[in-house]
Amino acid sequence: MIRILLLAVLSLLPIASVSGQEWPSKPVRFIVGYPPGGGHDFVARTVAQRMSEQLKQTFLVENRSGASGAIGTDYVAKSDPDGYTLLIASPAEVMVGPIAGQKVPYDAAKDLVPVALIGETPLAVAIHPSVPANTMQELLALAKRSPGKLSYGTPGTGSSHQFAGESIKAIGEIFIVHIPYRGAAPAVTDLLGGQVEIGIVGMPPVIGHHKSGKLKIIAVTSAKRSAATPEIASVAELPGFAGFHFTNWQGVYAAAKTPPAVIQRIAAEIANAVRDPATRQRLLTAGVDPLGLGPAEFSAFLAREHATYTKVAKDRNIKLGE
Repeated sequence: MIRILLLAVLSLLPIASVSGQEWPSKPVRFIVGYPPGGGHDFVARTVAQRMSEQLKQTFLVENRSGASGAIGTDYVAKSDPDGYTLLIASPAEVMVGPIAGQKVPYDAAKDLVPVALIGETPLAVAIHPSVPANTMQELLALAKRSPGKLSYGTPGTGSSHQFAGESIKAIGEIFIVHIPYRGAAPAVTDLLGGQVEIGIVGMPPVIGHHKSGKLKIIAVTSAKRSAATPEIASVAELPGFAGFHFTNWQGVYAAAKTPPAVIQRIAAEIANAVRDPATRQRLLTAGVDPLGLGPAEFSAFLAREHATYTKVAKDRNIKLGE
């Protein structure tokens, strides 16, 4: 009889464990596939801090950088599907890189599950102060007068930043040379030094330099002006660029087979964190537009993004190593 009762109790444990109500019962790790100090690291630490406060549990940010975010992504894909190891992803490692031919040891569509979309960072079209242009229209005119004389730096080949740059080249009918870097930090360093004239990077690494006058952000690449910098025009406002939209978003993923109830619980708590006024203001100040979308909305967003990037990769023949 005792044995039967024990088995009956044990049979109920899996149900309790997947209910999501007990999450988090131990520390949670946010995995960032890039070095400390970058935009994704900032977003991860901002959200982790708020979630620690609201849930009275430890949230750690762990940087596992390398291979354009693929190392950290693979780590989460192979982690236990329990909701305690989460990926803070950019488009590069879960979508754009693979579309551009990046060889990765995981299939994001099969090995990961989208949990929440924290926010979206419009990419900045920033130029060195020596460039004689103050608007996107003036930059396009300058590039047309001097084809091949200007160069633009991005955090890497196959990044959303390159896709945005190549789309600007195609629609604007200009030729500027793409210079890929290993991350945003070295791209911004060379932009500050004038080694490249144009940078297409996320807002967080350059917004401070823009405010200090060391760089000029002349446009953002989102379809609408950013809530963080409403004074800066969108590329989509230019004639012929209607609907132009490329961003560097911050999405949360869990390992595949993580219980749906746990996924919903995590998504709800992330939404709560993003709605917190102080957290929201920190994100906005860094150039991040807070969203806090759940699994269904995030999945629909990803489908639209995938269609856009697939078309651009085909039309512009964007491949890693080129």
